[in-house]
Amino acid sequence: MNFNDPAENCNKYPLESSSFFLPRAAIGFFTSIVETLFGSNVSTSSSSLTSVGDNSEDQNESEILLKEEIETSEISEPDTCGPQMFRNTYLKQEGEQEEDQDSTFYKGAKNPDHFRQFDMVTNPSDHHYLGASKGLAQSQVKRDWLRRIQQEWSILERNLPETIYVRVYEERMDLLRAVLVGAPGTPYHDGLFFFDILLPPEYPHEPPLVHYNSGGLRVNPNLYESGRVCLSLLNTWTGTSSEVWNPGSSTILQVLLSLQALVLNDRPYFNEAGYDKQMGRAEGEKNSVSYNENAFILSCKSMLYLLCKPPNHFEALVKEHFSQRAEHILLACKAYMEGAVVGCAGNRHEVPKGSSTGFKMMLAKIFPKLVEAFSELGIECNQSLEPNN
Repeated sequence: MNFNDPAENCNKYPLESSSFFLPRAAIGFFTSIVETLFGSNVSTSSSSLTSVGDNSEDQNESEILLKEEIETSEISEPDTCGPQMFRNTYLKQEGEQEEDQDSTFYKGAKNPDHFRQFDMVTNPSDHHYLGASKGLAQSQVKRDWLRRIQQEWSILERNLPETIYVRVYEERMDLLRAVLVGAPGTPYHDGLFFFDILLPPEYPHEPPLVHYNSGGLRVNPNLYESGRVCLSLLNTWTGTSSEVWNPGSSTILQVLLSLQALVLNDRPYFNEAGYDKQMGRAEGEKNSVSYNENAFILSCKSMLYLLCKPPNHFEALVKEHFSQRAEHILLACKAYMEGAVVGCAGNRHEVPKGSSTGFKMMLAKIFPKLVEAFSELGIECNQSLEPNN
């Protein structure tokens, strides 16, 4: 299926206009790259300071210093320059706030009890692309690649919506993991959908590689059991020039928004190639309702799988999310078993009836399993949520 650019959200944060932001927790990692590439003693002549991008006056001094570290390979006296000077300059710039910034980056920002939208973690041992790529060789770590990754992190740190969470890895900055929350009004509502991302050495001239953690379930025409993701923005599906990956403007945020809004949408049946021609026809609309029923069943099975085996570093999110949404999920299941159309259970208006008998029977089998899984998390499931006989 051809996908359009994801509306205004993606265009509001063009890569060229983003100012640099690098959490303090990442400083040691970047400087270690510099040390590996150029040694521990690197010259930092103030006359060689140059801007990065078009808005240099608005940019952080740490960005300019980082660019200088990467570009300069002239050897000079120890302890007066190089990565150590970079650290000292950055810390001096941050002043008394350095300890607070370091702790908030790792421990949860303003609300330590809330799972952060964006954070850095270690040990990507269960990442899909860990085995496929052993990390970038020294010769592959280029300043343009580093700068682009920094900008991508900045965009994600500042602009992630509340329904998308991302983790980057301290020792492998070419890897990311993201989770999307299914949107209301879709068969994916309240579900969690995980994606592993690899930024190749040629990035951004080549799009990222994205793998869907399916658990062996195909919940969407564009998300395969194998984890393959079909999306024109990833160049894994056909699309017009405005729909495919553009090295100058496309971003990881745009990919995530596209997956959430255009793939995990309210009528995924029409994502299948050629099926959009059935839209508005009686047969096509009937098939779409049936597909939504099956998609919701698979989404519930995905919930059960995640509750048993949450991905590394997202254990707290899985518990937090389902603790907050368990009652809503069970109430929706009850409404569907009583005949509500999938995706309409949360509406305040009159809920249309029309779910199939087979769907109700399958959901009746999954419902007690959800109750049991939620209860094992310590979530109280009200007795009134039990389905009617």
